[in-house]
Amino acid sequence: MLDDKVGILDVKVKIDNKINCDIEMQVVDKKNIEKRILFYCSKMYAQSITTGKDYLKLEKSIAILISNYELESLKEIKKYVSKWNLREEYYKNIILTDDIEIVIIELPKFKKYMNNTALADWVKFIINPKVIDMSNEEVKKAKKVLDELSQDEHERRLAELREKYIMDQKATEAAGYDKGLESGLKLGIKQTAKKLKAKGVDIKIIHEATGLSIEEINNL
Repeated sequence: MLDDKVGILDVKVKIDNKINCDIEMQVVDKKNIEKRILFYCSKMYAQSITTGKDYLKLEKSIAILISNYELESLKEIKKYVSKWNLREEYYKNIILTDDIEIVIIELPKFKKYMNNTALADWVKFIINPKVIDMSNEEVKKAKKVLDELSQDEHERRLAELREKYIMDQKATEAAGYDKGLESGLKLGIKQTAKKLKAKGVDIKIIHEATGLSIEEINNL
């Protein structure tokens, strides 16, 4: 369902037959991604064993989020990739367990904090699949698969629907912002008018200064 997950990538893989990994890309900021990614990772971890099995059988779970926007909660982090796990509050070098791990890659930060790593090659590919490092064989393979998918009519139609949804979603968010801004300004004007009225300022002067109707001012 597009409204539930607006992603162009959602892959679950098994690493070395013992590590569960979920890779997801989000392009629309739903303002809840921190809770969602933690929920997905913890659910994946809990489902790694069946009821009644030994807890020692629990398998490490890694959730990788690739976001096409900067997370507000991570604005102070001056790098494009951050890794999260369970640490002690004051002894931050001590990890309680690395069984649950969350990796967040913020694409808008990439240009600011780019580095020469294997991960950087993949990020470049995600941002612009047309420009790839031909010396990286794995990225070349990914490009070939992407080209094949792009030729598939069904996949192309899904991509078109996804793009349309994203554009509509962003337009809705922008409209909501404008509506909220207008509402906030109106509230601020009314509060100012109320204070002026309380100080005994002539209603006609308040009307001229704020643009509120005489009736609105009288009802304050």
